Formats: sequence, structure tokens, C-alpha cells
Amino acid sequence: MSSAGAFNRSGVSRFINSPAGRVFRLVAGTGFLVVGYLFRDHPLGVISMVYSVLPVSAGAFDICYISAVLGGPWSGAKIREAQRQQPHMERGRS
Repeated sequence: MSSAGAFNRSGVSRFINSPAGRVFRLVAGTGFLVVGYLFRDHPLGVISMVYSVLPVSAGAFDICYISAVLGGPWSGAKIREAQRQQPHMERGRS
């Protein structure tokens, strides 16, 4: 089993690739952006604003950077489809 496959079957992946997870990523990214803006004169504030691009873009465009880094699909839709098919594949092996 690949690292991407193991991750995409995990509970964390199921959550972050769900509609609630997309909203969470958008809210978290917006939070990083706001905090960064409030502290924009400090290097950590700038880092926070730059980092906010990752969760905001992941939530807005339904992509999963963690899966992509591990060699799996970028698309949240493809990950969810694989998650839906997985229980059927496991039952077929038994």
C-alpha cells in the first residue's frame, strides 16, 4: 500500500476532503490571513499571510496538497470517489 493510499483511506483524509473539511480549510486559511494581516509588521505575520494561501486554495479549489505530496491525486473529488469504492473492493477480497 502506498503512502498516498494509506493517507487517503485515513479518517483525517476523509474529513479534510469532505464538504465540512473544505469549509474548515477555508475558515482556517482566512484565520491565518487575518492574523497575519494584524501582525503584518512582524515576520511571523508575513509568514502567516503567505501560508494562508495553502488552506484557502485547497478549500476553494477542492484539492489536497498532502495527497499530492505523497504521490496521490490532487483532486478532492477523485479522492472521495476512491474512498467510496474502497469498501466494495475490500468486500470483494474476502
